[in-house]
Amino acid sequence: MARIAGINIPNEKRVEAALPYIYGIGLTLSKKILAETKVDPNKRTKDLTEPELNRIREYIEKTYKVEGALRQQVLLNIKRLKEITSYRGIRHMRGLPVRGQRTKTNSRTRRGNVRKTAGSGRKSSADKT
Repeated sequence: MARIAGINIPNEKRVEAALPYIYGIGLTLSKKILAETKVDPNKRTKDLTEPELNRIREYIEKTYKVEGALRQQVLLNIKRLKEITSYRGIRHMRGLPVRGQRTKTNSRTRRGNVRKTAGSGRKSSADKT
């Protein structure tokens, strides 16, 4: 398996589809990297030569923040928003959606599966009174 930025890239996939396994690289950026390093995007990862792998590895290291450095930067950005108590920071603190989504319905991902709706208030006939 090829290792780029500390991540094992899958062997059987095309290079274009394998690079997005690295945190911070999506499909568009993957295509751009392969164009810059002059590597055929249709090649399988196992068929890459060592010089091609080195070109990709070096280009990514020089040009982009990926994996640990990017995760750290994102966490620091969120921490900064919390410290200055901006609206977005407060939403992060409270565990609510940050980017303007509604919360009356459809915020299960951020809040967890919390159902706060009240029932009709009527007991079923099987319950004791």
